[in-house]
Amino acid sequence: MTPYPSLPRESTLASLPPEYAVDTQDQISQILSTTPINRLVVLDDDPTGTQTCHDIKVLTVWDVDTLTSEFRSDSRGFFILTNSRALPPTEASTLIRTICENVSVAAQATGNKVDIVLRGDSTLRGHFPLEPDVAQSVFGTADALVLAPFFFQGGRFTIDDVHYVAEGEKLVPAGETQFAKDATFGYKSSNLRDYVLEKAPGRFGVDQLWSVSIEEIRVGGPQAVCEKLLRAPAGGVVIVNAAAESDMHVFVAGLLLGAYDAIPIMCRQWSCTDTAESKGKHFLYRTGAAFVSTRLGIRSKSPITAKELGLPSPRQTGGLIVAGSYVPKTTAQLKVLTDRRGATGQLAIIEMKVDELIASPETASQTVSRVVKETEDHLRAGQDTLVMTSRKLVTGDDELSSLKIGSAVAEALVSVLQRIEVRPRYIIAKGGITSSDAATKGLNAKRALIVGQAAPGVPLWRCDEETSRHRSVPFVVFPGNVGGEETLCELVEGWS
Repeated sequence: MTPYPSLPRESTLASLPPEYAVDTQDQISQILSTTPINRLVVLDDDPTGTQTCHDIKVLTVWDVDTLTSEFRSDSRGFFILTNSRALPPTEASTLIRTICENVSVAAQATGNKVDIVLRGDSTLRGHFPLEPDVAQSVFGTADALVLAPFFFQGGRFTIDDVHYVAEGEKLVPAGETQFAKDATFGYKSSNLRDYVLEKAPGRFGVDQLWSVSIEEIRVGGPQAVCEKLLRAPAGGVVIVNAAAESDMHVFVAGLLLGAYDAIPIMCRQWSCTDTAESKGKHFLYRTGAAFVSTRLGIRSKSPITAKELGLPSPRQTGGLIVAGSYVPKTTAQLKVLTDRRGATGQLAIIEMKVDELIASPETASQTVSRVVKETEDHLRAGQDTLVMTSRKLVTGDDELSSLKIGSAVAEALVSVLQRIEVRPRYIIAKGGITSSDAATKGLNAKRALIVGQAAPGVPLWRCDEETSRHRSVPFVVFPGNVGGEETLCELVEGWS
């Protein structure tokens, strides 16, 4: 694989062409409100894909009746939490097929057409190309697959087809980060063209890999994007370059023109050619969070404060933080949290040793019982409480055994949530798999409202259904690899 150097963040971004001068979010909103646009169904392989959205539903079940009910609402789209990243390939394939088949039945029954987004990790981990293949086997072959992992709040940029992860003041090629060394979903490529060829060997010719450059987005605007998409090779992959949120807005504006019959007023405004006024192309999407909110016409808003949430004051119980993620950023964030608040007695710290959780069912059960009792005592006393797994990463001999260990740890954390009877002031779940299991199994949430963000890129959910445990308690889905080292601590302090 071609090596790519790390780049200085500030000067690299400053060297790019100026951002497109027009706020295309206005045009996107006009298209969405005046044109019959397909409903967007986002299959999220863990809960963190909601990190740029607000006032939209996320489903954790996918039976036909629930999907039919959601299709009858007036929303432009919704999420389905699949948590497929926590599953081995065979199980993930079966799950995605079942969900897609149910979505197809419900959509047809309600007279809806759908666009499918397979929302995946912005650092390229996940079941690719398995999930797009399964979706196409149900909904038909797409004209092209759009690959757009850009996620500004997480410092994920795609420049000249190379995907970068911001680390401090540097842009590090994704293939050189710890994410590329993932025990289950590792990879070597930083250039997204190489990444596709690495993950799907023999599937695509070089001429089938197409990209929309930052220069085309910033200089040519939606018209250039539209025309580029309409020329994309059949059955190929379209790579989206983006280094600012406005880049994604321009791309989506152009996409909507190319995927649907162009609106006359929009065509006059952008001087679209006859080519753009086509019958449209059908795309399948593998993207990060930024594409989803832009495609839904959701504008960003400031993180929600404790006052806006209406948290009880004075406090009646403590907040609960559950951490299972092992990425270095999570470990660094936990260290700041425990150093700053644990040392002053403002935070109770309870560690679950992974060795005990995987030693035997009996040992795991004893550990969980101990943790539940200690947690309830601290919460009842009004003390914020952190329940975290020991920080030494324990892996198996191969991908499947590593997944199995991860599942055992997640199951123990879920058991703690299931057994805690004291209603926490709030719940923060740290890590994608941890937060998914916390919501679905620990809190029995079947449908939740994405209220907004607790911090940039950190989703805040509210589960109001009667079947939910600790109903309506603010639930924070805190991705393992988002934020600075102090972000978690700042959130806990802000909500204290």
